[in-house]
Amino acid sequence: MDLNSDLGEGFGQWTLGDDDALLGVVTSANVACGFHAGDAAIMARVCDRAVESGVAIGAQVGYRDLPGFGRRFIDVEPEALTADVVYQVGALQAFARIAGDRVRYVKPHGALYNAIVHHEEQAAAVVAAVVALDPTLPVLGLPGSAWLRLAAEAGLTVVHEAFADRAYTPEGTLVSRRLPGAVLHDPAEIAARCVAMAAGEPVRDVEGGELTLAPGSICVHGDTPGAVGIARQVRAALTAAGVALTPFAAA
Repeated sequence: MDLNSDLGEGFGQWTLGDDDALLGVVTSANVACGFHAGDAAIMARVCDRAVESGVAIGAQVGYRDLPGFGRRFIDVEPEALTADVVYQVGALQAFARIAGDRVRYVKPHGALYNAIVHHEEQAAAVVAAVVALDPTLPVLGLPGSAWLRLAAEAGLTVVHEAFADRAYTPEGTLVSRRLPGAVLHDPAEIAARCVAMAAGEPVRDVEGGELTLAPGSICVHGDTPGAVGIARQVRAALTAAGVALTPFAAA
């Protein structure tokens, strides 16, 4: 099983989360590429630390929306969105290479992640960016999404993702952050859900039903209260259950 986290999401003097601590826990780092968060110095630092920690570097691409942290939908033209994604991955690729590695996968962020579950046009635009830039790059996303379906049809390697600390609808989509209960906070509950996911066992959806996710990677968020402690408990629980933790994207 792979554990991923969104890292490098500060900007200038403003910091968010503990990147260094999380790099000691996760196996893959979704590094912000400057559009929803992050800047050149932060990208360089996170890439350096990721290489030192043996953590795979992934490009976390999103809408150009620093004030909204990329959590607001933008009705951007497909050609512009394709160019924006290429720009972001290319920027991170430069810092990854300087650090001695490369970008190993692509994961959309925030509103873009959620939009391309159903938004065919934008999903196709992001797929086009990855295909044009490097068709060997795996892509990470929500099972059943238009994004992963179109990526697979284009010949990309797709990886199903689940979220450690997010509530799910019965349909397998994420409960909106605007609704109560969308984010889970009990470390023991979160860790138990992750062990169940890794074993292919069902977890409870927001309505109390059973939902089986079977992910290839589990995301532990770095911007929630107690994030590092939760991530450590998740890793410990998975390890205790005999789950080997390793990046899904090979070096």
